[in-house]
Amino acid sequence: MYDEISPLDGRYKDRLAGLGDYFSEFALMRARCEVELRYLLALDKTGLFEPLEEEERGRIGELLSSFDREDFKRIKGIEKGIGHDLKACEIFLRDALDLKNPNLVHFGLTSEDVNNLAYGLILTRYRDHAQLPQLRDLIATLLDLVERWKGIPFPARTHGQPASPTTAGKEMAVFLSRLLRQARRLERFRFAGKLNGASGNYSALLASFPDYDWEGFAGRFVSGLGLEPNRATTQVEDGDRLSEFFSIVLAIDMIVLDLDLDIWEYISRGEIVQLADPDEVGSSTMPHKVNPIRFETSEGNISVANALLQAFMTTLTRSRMQRDLSGSTIRRNIGVALAHSHLAIGETIDGLRRVEVDFEAASRALEAHPEVLTEAYQTILRAAGYEDPYELFRNATRGKDISLAALRELIDHLEVDQKIKDRLRKLDVKGYTGIAIRIAEEVATQARDWLNRRTD
Repeated sequence: MYDEISPLDGRYKDRLAGLGDYFSEFALMRARCEVELRYLLALDKTGLFEPLEEEERGRIGELLSSFDREDFKRIKGIEKGIGHDLKACEIFLRDALDLKNPNLVHFGLTSEDVNNLAYGLILTRYRDHAQLPQLRDLIATLLDLVERWKGIPFPARTHGQPASPTTAGKEMAVFLSRLLRQARRLERFRFAGKLNGASGNYSALLASFPDYDWEGFAGRFVSGLGLEPNRATTQVEDGDRLSEFFSIVLAIDMIVLDLDLDIWEYISRGEIVQLADPDEVGSSTMPHKVNPIRFETSEGNISVANALLQAFMTTLTRSRMQRDLSGSTIRRNIGVALAHSHLAIGETIDGLRRVEVDFEAASRALEAHPEVLTEAYQTILRAAGYEDPYELFRNATRGKDISLAALRELIDHLEVDQKIKDRLRKLDVKGYTGIAIRIAEEVATQARDWLNRRTD
């Protein structure tokens, strides 16, 4: 119980419940058997062989729906003796199905035909049943903050220095908008698959039945699994589509990391506060602390996930000639990378549900820097034809601590129309947020529409 090597199977196991359905050795073997069994049923429809008997189809269907841990153990026992996982799967199926023509099992296939399709099934199901639902949860959580915070004036910083104010909701809307773009990419994405033999030329299949349209058969079979057929390959599916998928995951992770870092900064400045859990301890020595651990845990796990994903993108898109086994061990670690990403996003969601804007602290931060209004001052004066107002306010404020009263006194001495002076004097730091509220509302509408469409 306490000898796990990976924290994914130890410390974080409870937070990743269900991912074993996609990324465990059992899940991979179950998917391989599914591909083999569905291939058997597809072969039966070609009319090239004596039809399967009803009882045989029944056994195939039963194994498709009821593959369990005992079946898995039997396959692993066979593998231990022969040293080949896919051949062990074939031997198990031949024995379990007891077909009149056992040669139908794995007919004309290479191991990679089965493996690449099995991974395609696993990853498609992970995307549909775990990854997109979690992303919808993150988007819904951010949407709630955007709607509740859209009108709260909030300090902005560029290069870490005070800048033109914004609203807290609009800042969250930026991340929401970015995530929506990637969510749309993710839901449209299709994994690729190939079923064309040892060198990608359908050679064994054509040698057996030269007049049959094996290319059309393979295309229909791969499409029937929900994958996009890849026609021109070596023995292995080239991995380009996997790399595209990883790039989407990387983009999502980097957006979440960017959000983590900003929220962490806001918390450190006191402009956003965390709601304390009365049962939690923030420090072994400092009782007062409420640490932003969820955002920090997310940050760390994204670093691990993305390092792995970037390595996968550069290794799974190449092989020595037709095939080598370097990619095999890499693919077995896809679940590790995606689990770290999944864990990170879950931590960010949990963290976002525990934060609120400290309205008073945000107001104090805004009012402490009236110099941010000089952007508006010099722009208004430019429009009025005043000579070089930028230099005027740069000399008066850059690197200096200046009050709003001092700025207004400077305005009073300007040689401009009184209406312009009045307009400048009326500017307020907390009101100088442009169309931030409208932007937040527009993004919120887009997010709500996407969420509603995905749940109809």
